[in-house]
Amino acid sequence: MEATLPRDAAQRPGDPPAEPPIDSAAPETVARDTSDLTADSGRAQAHSIPSARPLRKAVGRIMLSAGKHLATLGIALVAILISVATWQHYVTAPWTRNGSVRVQVANVAPQIPGKIVELRVGDNQFVHKGDVLYVIDPFDFEVAVRVGKALVEQRAADLEVKQAEFDRRQHLSNLATTPEEQQIFAGNAAQAKAAYAAAVHQLAQAELNLKRTSVASPVDGYVTNLLLRAGDYAVTGISNISVIDSNSFWIDGYFEETKMAGVCIGDRAEAQLVGYDKPILGHVKTVTRGISVSNAATGTQGLPNVDPIYTWVRLAQRVPVRVAIDTVPPDVPLVSGMTATVTIRQPSASDRQTRFEELRASFVDPVADLFGAGRPPRPNCLQATSQQRPEVEAIPYSREPAVPPAQTIAPGLTPGIDASPRLP
Repeated sequence: MEATLPRDAAQRPGDPPAEPPIDSAAPETVARDTSDLTADSGRAQAHSIPSARPLRKAVGRIMLSAGKHLATLGIALVAILISVATWQHYVTAPWTRNGSVRVQVANVAPQIPGKIVELRVGDNQFVHKGDVLYVIDPFDFEVAVRVGKALVEQRAADLEVKQAEFDRRQHLSNLATTPEEQQIFAGNAAQAKAAYAAAVHQLAQAELNLKRTSVASPVDGYVTNLLLRAGDYAVTGISNISVIDSNSFWIDGYFEETKMAGVCIGDRAEAQLVGYDKPILGHVKTVTRGISVSNAATGTQGLPNVDPIYTWVRLAQRVPVRVAIDTVPPDVPLVSGMTATVTIRQPSASDRQTRFEELRASFVDPVADLFGAGRPPRPNCLQATSQQRPEVEAIPYSREPAVPPAQTIAPGLTPGIDASPRLP
């Protein structure tokens, strides 16, 4: 009998590989066979039960289509809002690029004629109110003052003597004087009094003219366009130097009449100067109530001259609006004539808008404007003339001096005026 070799015995070289018995199959082979059977059973079930994948794909396609439509609708709404906001900002909002800086200029003219002997300022120099700009030759006026003082002393002495004579005649009895003589001395005293008063006023005029030889600046500001020089002759009433009032700057904005419904007195305003980023803050001070009309001019034979207007082109008229300056950035200079973009930002403190009114003003009113509905102006937007307090501007001016008593000018000329006359 042949001996049976163990399973794990080594195989001799050259022998063919031994086939394993059926019952000795590897666990991996059994597992693979089992998985194959499971896959076959799954495929069989898949063929027998309807698949859910097409349903999921259909739901996904529907959701994707709905998302695209919602996205398109959202983009359209955003575009509409942007268009309305753009229309409101550029068409209906109260703003204008046609603005300019304005200022008051004091044209200084001498009140007396004479040769300019001293010029104390230069071009574009800042001067304070009361600073001397130039000096006129004072010699003639100093002489007039000295002559006037001498004349006042003479008239005062004459008045005292004639007044004493009149008073003395009043104390005499009817035997020593007559009524006619008393009237003559009374008339002499009255004439002397009038001559003395005239001399006092002439002296005051001479002293004032002497002060006027020093021409001073009436405002705080900058000397501009100085063409004057020492040696020129100053003519009475002819302006020869100009001073820009540094405290009188304002901004004029020329708004289209279609935007005037959003402009009210007291509204906060911003002015953006060309070349500067920081805006100038202010408020609406006044609104011009009249502008020139070209059709009001008369033509040939006194008939009205009416300009032709094309019906499809109608330009909006522009109304000047004065903006008072409240705050100026430190690095922004104010120069008269500079251009600015003026924007009205919000209503005044006494006429605040609610949130609903702000939304309506931002979105509803522009849409209404597109269809011609327009917007009503705010109530009590422009103040009446009777409600505005007039601005009074005044500078010191000369007043007529009081006439001093003659005794203060020539004292001691008539001693014993009240003494009784001595009998012979």
